[in-house]
Amino acid sequence: MRVYNFSAGPAMMPLEVLERARTELLDWRGSGMSVMEVSHRSKAFIACAAETEALLRRILGIGDDYAVLFLQGGAFGQFAALPLNFSAPGQQLAYVCTGDWSKKAVAEARRYGEVAVVADESASGFTTLPAASSFAVDQDAAYLHYTPNETIRGVEFDYVPDAGAVPVVADMSSTILSRPVDVPRFGAIYAGAQKNMGPAGLVVVIVRRDLLGKARPETPTVWDYTVQAGADSMINTPPTFAIYLLGLVLEWIDELGGLDAMAARNRAKAEALYSFIDASGFYSNPVEVGARSWMNVPFLVADPSLEKTFVAQAADAGLTNLAGHRSVGGMRASIYNAMPPEGVTALIDFMKEFERTHG
Repeated sequence: MRVYNFSAGPAMMPLEVLERARTELLDWRGSGMSVMEVSHRSKAFIACAAETEALLRRILGIGDDYAVLFLQGGAFGQFAALPLNFSAPGQQLAYVCTGDWSKKAVAEARRYGEVAVVADESASGFTTLPAASSFAVDQDAAYLHYTPNETIRGVEFDYVPDAGAVPVVADMSSTILSRPVDVPRFGAIYAGAQKNMGPAGLVVVIVRRDLLGKARPETPTVWDYTVQAGADSMINTPPTFAIYLLGLVLEWIDELGGLDAMAARNRAKAEALYSFIDASGFYSNPVEVGARSWMNVPFLVADPSLEKTFVAQAADAGLTNLAGHRSVGGMRASIYNAMPPEGVTALIDFMKEFERTHG
């Protein structure tokens, strides 16, 4: 029996995508092989990768002045790849710190350069965001990095920071493809696939071409954006199955109406869940209203001793992976693209019944 999987990642995937992958698993495009068995150098797979990139470009509105890379090592690997590709030794690296993943990005960047944290929301327990006009970026900085959505604390930017002439770099792992993105406002975007794009193992990097060619000599070849762009991300064997599945996910999004339709669907899911929580005296959300995430909704019960009971009974009801991150506790519902509205409705109905019996 399929469950509603509220995991923060690897996350639920669209059922239609999984069903299609199942039908193609043993014989992909008439090859008599699984796509997992096909050479990445074959004409068939090179065409698959090119089709996936073209569809991603069309859906996200990525112009020819950007390279699209299909890499490995997750978003965490990009924490190191960014300063190695974009900065000279000693050049300032500007970061906005709004949660646990921002902190990890800062810590890794400090291995490669001087980090200036231009905004830090740790004083609020990462339940708030900085006002757009509250920080400034040194115009000699290599880039400004921020995390539009923080999965652990459930905070999300509703604006793109203004860094002047400094390129803005965004870790969109948990928000990419959930709504339209104004790509030209960014120097680079990167995202792990395991939340809205497909399975774990693939990281997509979208980088403005004028920023290429600046990698430090010590940059590992596998993470040198210029080398990868020149080789269509195939200097070594890429994550072929994940690229194929990304293509299927993109087709699914396209069939649903693209990113405008996806945004309306995601907004409605989030609003329904937050509205219920806010109207309840039994549940609460710790995040400042204007900073709340569409993708990750943390919530607490009035009596913390009920948390394990809630998670266990929810799992019995087919609502899985609702425990909050181990560092913060509570509960967390991750409602990425693939979570259908019916899943959110089922969660709200369960929460009502749990409140009735335990409140």
